[in-house]
Formats: sequence, C-alpha cells, structure tokens
Amino acid sequence: MHLSKSLYTRGLQCVKSLWLKKYKKELLTPPDASAQAIFETGNSVGDYACKLFPNGVKIPFEGTSFEDKIILTQDLINQGQSVIYEATFQYEGILVMVDILTIHDDVMAIYEVKSSTEVKEVYLDDASIQYYVLNGLGYDVKKVNIIHINNAYVRGDELEIHKLFNIVNVTQAVLEKQCNIPFYLKEFERCLANKEHEPDIDIGLHCSSPYECDAWQYCWYEQRQIPEYSIFNISRLNAKKKFEYYQEGIVHFHQLSDISSFSLSQQIQITSELDQKEIIHKEAIQAFFQTLTYPVYHLDFETFQQSIPLWKGINPYCQIPFQYSIHIDYGDGRLEHKEFLGDENSDPREALAKQLINDIPTNVTVLAYNMGFEKGVIRKLAQSYPDLAPMLMGIHDNIKDLMTPFQNKDYYHPNMKGSYSIKRVLPSLVPEMAKAYKDLNLVHHGGEAMQTFANLPHMDDETRQAYRNALLEYCKLDTLAMVKVLEILKGTVQ
Repeated sequence: MHLSKSLYTRGLQCVKSLWLKKYKKELLTPPDASAQAIFETGNSVGDYACKLFPNGVKIPFEGTSFEDKIILTQDLINQGQSVIYEATFQYEGILVMVDILTIHDDVMAIYEVKSSTEVKEVYLDDASIQYYVLNGLGYDVKKVNIIHINNAYVRGDELEIHKLFNIVNVTQAVLEKQCNIPFYLKEFERCLANKEHEPDIDIGLHCSSPYECDAWQYCWYEQRQIPEYSIFNISRLNAKKKFEYYQEGIVHFHQLSDISSFSLSQQIQITSELDQKEIIHKEAIQAFFQTLTYPVYHLDFETFQQSIPLWKGINPYCQIPFQYSIHIDYGDGRLEHKEFLGDENSDPREALAKQLINDIPTNVTVLAYNMGFEKGVIRKLAQSYPDLAPMLMGIHDNIKDLMTPFQNKDYYHPNMKGSYSIKRVLPSLVPEMAKAYKDLNLVHHGGEAMQTFANLPHMDDETRQAYRNALLEYCKLDTLAMVKVLEILKGTVQ
C-alpha cells in the first residue's frame, strides 16, 4: 500500500473516495479554477511561513523523484541542517512531506502550514500521520505545530511575518490520535487490496465533510440516481432529516405524502414544485415597494481577497472592493450608468470610496442584492477612511435589499429550486439575462472577476486591457440585471 498524507485524510473521510482516487480517478471531478486558486494560495502562504524559520533548505519538488527527496532529506539531517522545508519521509508505504522541520540537538519539531484562519480537525489528522511516520522511523519528535493565518493582523507600512501567523501547539491532540492510525491503515489496506470492486459505501453526511468530495457526481447522480433537484434541495431542512428521507426511499418531491410538518417557507417551495406554478404575495411585494423612492441607485461591488496583505490597513482575507457598477433607475424608463474599476497595481479602496460618494447622493434609495455584503464593504471603507465616513455611512444607511421579496418567498418561481440567490432568481424571472452572462467575454461570474483582478498585474498590456474591459462589462450587467428584476416585481403589483 502506498499512501500520501492527502490520501490518508481522504480515506478518513471516505474509503470509497480513496479507492476511486487510486484505481478509477477518471470518475472524479477535476479541480476547477476556484480550487486551483486555493491551491496556489496555499503555496504562497507556505512560502511566507518559511520566513519564520530562515536559513532553511528546501527539498526541490520539480526534477526529483520521491526516492530522491527522501535521500536528500536524510543527507541534510546527517549534515546537521537545522531547518528543512518539505522534508520527505516514508514508512510502511506512507509518504509524507513536512512543510517545515526543525532539528535541534537531534530533537525534531513538525510545522504544518495552512492558509486558513483556524485549526480544523482535519489538520490534526494531517499532522498526526506525519508524526506517525517520523516516529515509526525512530526520530525523536517532541513537538507538532499548526501554523495558520492570523486574520486579526492588520498590515502596517511593512509586513510583519511573526504577526501574520499564529503557531498552535497540537502535540497532545496528535499523540491522542496515534492509537487509531494502525486501525485506519489496516482498513485502507483491506479495501485497496481488491482492485476490481470498490467499497460499497452509501452517500451520507461524510460526502461534504470536511470537504466536498470530488466523487460527488459519480456517487450521487450516476450510482444512486439522485435527481438534480430533490429533497436534498429543500431550503433550511436539516441535513440529517434529508438523509432520513433518503433512507426511507424518498428523494422526489411527489413522494412526500404530508408536508404539514415543514415550515411555511418550505411548503411554498414544495407546493410550487409539485404544481409547477409561481407563488406571488402581492401585498408583501407592494409593502416592499413602499420602502423605495425613485430614483433608485442599483449598486454592486466586486471584491477580492489577499491571504498575504500587500497594502497598509489590509488584514488577511478581508473583502477588498476594486470595482462597482451603478444603474440609476428614474422610474420612468430612463437609466443612467456609472462605474469604477481600480488600478490593479495599488490599493484601490480610497479612490473607489471617493468616487462612490460623488456618484451616490446621501439622500437616495440604494438597492443591492444581499445588502449585507454591500453594507459590510461600505462600513469597512468608512473605518479605513474616517474623513469620508459621514458620506459613506449616509449611503450605507439608505441601502435596501432587493433580495428581501425572494428570501421571504413573497415571489417564488419553481425554477428557483429553493434558492433566493441571484443566480437562481435572475434566470427564473428574466431568462434572456442568463444568455447575456454566457455571451460575455472572458469574465462571466464573480469568482472569475475576483481572480481576474488579482491576476491583472501579471498580464501583458494587451491582455490586461481586454480583461479590464471584460470586468467592466460583467459588473455593468450585474446592476442591469437588478433593474430587470425590479421591473418584473413591479409588474406583479401594477
């Protein structure tokens, strides 16, 4: 049996997933751009964490086999090297690469680096298998640590590495897990010994904990024939309850014989699906419109995050606004558009905040979809730029939420499939807008916008300009979509 630490933790989540990864990886869903971005962030954070332990030697990944890496690691230990990055060991067929290994007077300490802002249980399993391997090889490991991002750190003029990271001693938790590792390894070996037949493991809560499994498509939709829209999509229904229905053979809405035990919101969803009809509460929608005054300023921000803050006043993973779009709806068919897109080579926040208060008066209705996000962005801007705070908070206090009628299911369409996200609402109400997003060039959704702005500094001039234009077109479409949604809502009460 040959396992890496990632395969070990995969097996802990689901041994069937481990088997598929070993023998039928073509059935797994390949990582998307978002997953790749997370991987790249992890690499970047790992490189910065190494600066906590300077003068180390890194075992090269490219151009060396795992056997080479193991030999190089042993040579460095024999030479008395005190800090090794990506130190590589193998024991009983288990291969581990330790992010940072320190050695003083023949006593070792393991440092596992994570790009998250907390210590998660799965990280303890990750560190535990590393300790198991090194201990099995006879090394004296006295301490095991998790290094993670300190999201309370706010960067000053210079990046302070020791404040950017938290180092958590998890030695005791790792030692407590050691007695179970041989049992898990024997179970993995038993399952992997049969290369022809995968383990018969049903779907369950483990499919998404601690990570969403990349065998989801295969296990759920191909093997178990779970329909794309099923009882698993009933909003705000406890996950355990969903699996209870599944175990009873209930996956389709029409199999629910009595829906009285469901909440009113869930009953609306189920009834709408069974009858295939819209459910519209005109009085509630009318009440929503009474909270608005024209002209309405439709506002949408685009933000991105930095795991390692590059600019003063930024903390790790905070939402940094770099762009906005505003569509001003005068209520009589007239529309006006305003926009901002920051300079990718500098902190865009102050310039964005200054233009925002010029573009939006403090005494008008501002409409956002899921206003908590836009309000949060503006509050952070006000905190960062106190001289602009009165004007920014004037905008903040006038924001209304276009999501409200859909969140309350005052307007529900069966195509929303239990969700009130704009991704479901927009194509349900304005189908032609869904095509408009597909027809966009280069940037089609918020995730792409976030990654695009972060990557702009690394593009050539021509490519950069093409992507900047694409960002403007995408964000402009977001607020135009809000205008169209509001028009549909207005039509229900006229």
